[in-house]
Amino acid sequence: MFAVRDMKLSDKEQVLSMVEEFYQSDAVDHAISKEIRERSFEAAAGSVPTIRGVVLVEEEQIVGYSYLTPFYSCEVGGVCLMIEEVFLKDVCRGKGYGTKFFEWMFREYPDVVRFRLEVTDANEGAAALYKKLGFEYLDYRQMVLDRL
Repeated sequence: MFAVRDMKLSDKEQVLSMVEEFYQSDAVDHAISKEIRERSFEAAAGSVPTIRGVVLVEEEQIVGYSYLTPFYSCEVGGVCLMIEEVFLKDVCRGKGYGTKFFEWMFREYPDVVRFRLEVTDANEGAAALYKKLGFEYLDYRQMVLDRL
């Protein structure tokens, strides 16, 4: 049975193991430090109200995770939800869990007017799922100024 639940501090070891795998995959194009990965987990597991961590569970075993961040967007005149990271272990891919996670998220956030995520060109499987779910590409190039 597949389920989604809020992340707990006691999930730290399992989640950070998946986060490390995520950052070594074709889902991202750069690494981040262990310090930032741990700080993000702590924030998502409850210490920061603007980020929510959830774990994806199969038969009471954690098989994935996601970090979700709501924000207001003037571009669409409402609340958006940034899917910061979403990850499923290899053994759970192809079981429809990605679709089930997004269906859960759409129900969980009925007032969100835009769901937003990033995908690398190399992550073709994820991009195909996102397109199937109705996501479209925006013609923006991202720019950042890091103040770490």
